[in-house]
Amino acid sequence: MAACIADLEKHGHLIRIKEEVDPNLEMAVIHLKVYAEGGPAILFENVKGSEFPAVSNLFGTLDRSKFMFRDSLQEVKNLVALRSDPMQVLKKPFSYIKTGITALQALPLKQHLFKATFSKTTIDKLPLIKHWPMDGGAFITMPQVYTEDVNRPGPMNSNLGMYRIQLNGNDYTLNKEIGLHYQIHRGIGIHQAKANALGKPLKVSVFVGGPPAHALAAVMPLPEGLSELTFAGALGGRRFRYFYDEEGFMISADADFVITGTVYPDENKDEGPFGDHLGYYSLAHPFPVLKVHNVYHKKDAIWNFTVVGRPPQEDTSFGALIHEITGSAMPKEIPGLKEVNAVDAAGVHPLLFAIGSERYTPYLKIKRPQELLTIANHILGKNQLSLAKYLFIAAQEDNPDLKTSRESEFISHILERIDWNRDIHFYTQTTIDTLDYSGDGLNAGSKVVFAAVGDKIRELGTQLPDEFTLNPGFHNPQIAIPGVICINAEPYTEKDAEMKKMENLSNHLGQFSLSGFPLIVLCDDSEFVASTLNNLLWITFTRSNPAADIYGVKPHYIDKHWGCEGPLIIDARKKPHHAPELILDTQVESNIKRFWKPNGAL
Repeated sequence: MAACIADLEKHGHLIRIKEEVDPNLEMAVIHLKVYAEGGPAILFENVKGSEFPAVSNLFGTLDRSKFMFRDSLQEVKNLVALRSDPMQVLKKPFSYIKTGITALQALPLKQHLFKATFSKTTIDKLPLIKHWPMDGGAFITMPQVYTEDVNRPGPMNSNLGMYRIQLNGNDYTLNKEIGLHYQIHRGIGIHQAKANALGKPLKVSVFVGGPPAHALAAVMPLPEGLSELTFAGALGGRRFRYFYDEEGFMISADADFVITGTVYPDENKDEGPFGDHLGYYSLAHPFPVLKVHNVYHKKDAIWNFTVVGRPPQEDTSFGALIHEITGSAMPKEIPGLKEVNAVDAAGVHPLLFAIGSERYTPYLKIKRPQELLTIANHILGKNQLSLAKYLFIAAQEDNPDLKTSRESEFISHILERIDWNRDIHFYTQTTIDTLDYSGDGLNAGSKVVFAAVGDKIRELGTQLPDEFTLNPGFHNPQIAIPGVICINAEPYTEKDAEMKKMENLSNHLGQFSLSGFPLIVLCDDSEFVASTLNNLLWITFTRSNPAADIYGVKPHYIDKHWGCEGPLIIDARKKPHHAPELILDTQVESNIKRFWKPNGAL
């Protein structure tokens, strides 16, 4: 980590704060403000209550992320592409010689010489950074959590993932217990299930700091069979070096800190709340307890952290870099898929945009989604993409220049073509993101696919009909983007009463000509939602559970398939079961202004 910081500082990408900073909320608010201004990485040299400095915002811009990996990025892209399409070697054998060498040099290296470079400390001596006012304690937000398969031990069958770690608070015994939170569909869960089945504790090593390539490797959606440790070595330009301590725990020789511990079967404690990347708190729930064995650190170790919250945040740049590296891999894994985009503004997991091919019945003049639905099923069964709630998918043949990254254009393309009678496909009583509280329980909710194929069937409206009115309880309609109306609704009460209100609203709207407005969003503040596309995406798709919160004008069933003739209505109001949104502490915001005064560090 020290070498990376020196390199960034030399090239003007890092600033130091020498004054003492409180890890209780202050460091996080400083980070958020600097990130929002497109600022540099931040080295906090004097963390109150800790002897260790801390760094954040390393990945704060895509340009800085690419700068850190400037010597290896292209070869890593080639490596991922080669793993997804091995035939490229036969087609262009000499183009991939260097890539093959990169892969061989990236194999993990066992190296005992580094044992003497580590000292020991305790959890309470670390920078205990609390990020949001309602957080349950201090968290590690940039950990690399390492586990091995108990049936096939060793680094080549390991998992390196980024799962948040709660260091103190709640019911944890300080210095002896910490919380381990991981979402479903994660590799560590498979390892823990195997250990549980054998009645054995699972050994866990938590790495913090070290080369930035190691942190990126922990969040990469790698092709099956490509090890995170190998990827870390390839991206960092140096093999992942490791050894095992006297208790048999894997130690990353290049990490700044290593926490070792064990997870025992059926030993859980409440972890959280925690301000998370959807822009809300994830609440306290039982998760595995990590019984701490040792806390190691290098000489001059530097703690690495980030702050998550409503996008965009530092993990937005993470995501952009990941997409640049792996963007070519996903279409090769799903036949017919051209591209897929997890929409950052909506918190990533809730909303996917995709483009596929529609080739099943080219002889028919009337087009309808067919191959797109097969592709959609593939997408929603793929790793973390399976956590999505909403999937919008279009056919490349209808507009070869369409891009999922051009979000406003993509939404308009869908809304111009979609037939709500036919093109809505629900998945009910299924899993959604652990961090998403729009459903009716932890990991529980629904999904929907909106698939649009063919020529335009409507022009999107930009002005409401002169005679347009709303029934009592609804007011202040705003046009967010062409074709989308946001409407203020009274606060949500309870399901039965709200369903009756939706029925009345649907009947009322049915008397108007709204063909140019295929989508209506009900919300708590229509002016806020309509003010920016990001607000529209965030509110609409984080505050709704498709099967429960989608209604329509003139709805109907055909063979159990639900559709509607008029506009689709999404109820995106806050519900009683939703988690609270993230709000900064105003006193802390005032306190940190000292760093922006003349002669202040910022």
